Amino acid sequence: MSNERIAAELEIRNVLARLAHLADLGDTDGYLQLLTDDVVWAMPPNPANGLPASERRGHDEIGAGQRDRIASGLQGPGSNTKHVVTTSWVDVQGDDVAIAHSYFHFWADTATTPKLQNMGTYADEFRRTGTGWQLARRSISFG
Repeated sequence: MSNERIAAELEIRNVLARLAHLADLGDTDGYLQLLTDDVVWAMPPNPANGLPASERRGHDEIGAGQRDRIASGLQGPGSNTKHVVTTSWVDVQGDDVAIAHSYFHFWADTATTPKLQNMGTYADEFRRTGTGWQLARRSISFG
């Protein structure tokens, strides 16, 4: 594997981790900087919190969704929740495109008795832009 491919994979893994941390910190602006302008976020129905399936597109829709989850206490500061991303594999498919698959756990009550609220898989597409590797599409599945 070339040094360029290794560097790309490491940067993408860092983006995956930063997305989880920024979601938990409630830093919507920092979070959006890691996404392409035309990003797509596909979510199935969420049995843990009763949310319907949704597909959000672009920074405005995704930022509004994150702000709504923070305002309702589902994530972010004071929610005592954490996103844990694990068992990731990254396939750099050229100079500017990569895919990644990761398992995730979403924990609640982390300040008292942590309980696993949700788990599933992120199927991600990344694109290299002028500011580095950014998430272009995330499809989530639960279970």
